[in-house]
Amino acid sequence: YSGSQAIKALKEENIKTVLINPNIATVQTSKGLADKVYFLPLVPEYVEQVIKAERPGGVLLTFGGQTALNCGVELQRSGVFEKYGVRILGTPIEAIIDTEDRKVFSERIAEIGEKVAPSLAAFSVQEALDAAEKLG
Repeated sequence: YSGSQAIKALKEENIKTVLINPNIATVQTSKGLADKVYFLPLVPEYVEQVIKAERPGGVLLTFGGQTALNCGVELQRSGVFEKYGVRILGTPIEAIIDTEDRKVFSERIAEIGEKVAPSLAAFSVQEALDAAEKLG
């Protein structure tokens, strides 16, 4: 829903919209909503090809769920956005990266004096059991 509303808002401002969405059965891909739709997986290789072809001035990463966030972070880290002069619109990429890392997120929240629930990262079943024991 938020993606469709974002497209409508951009169109109201006469901003050309190009959408990448692998799901043909979503409102976002309805005819006439976005100016152009690519039915492609949201993976860096495909997204870079669309960026190369369309040459957008900017991209919105926060309307495609976790997949779009992960893809955007990979594109940023690999230098694709810089290579094609694409700006990140909306939430800054640094904020996306910081909030994806639970430890960094907790540190940032603590810096502004807010409380956050205790958490631990686990990468195996044993680590998860140990974390559960420690956290309660």
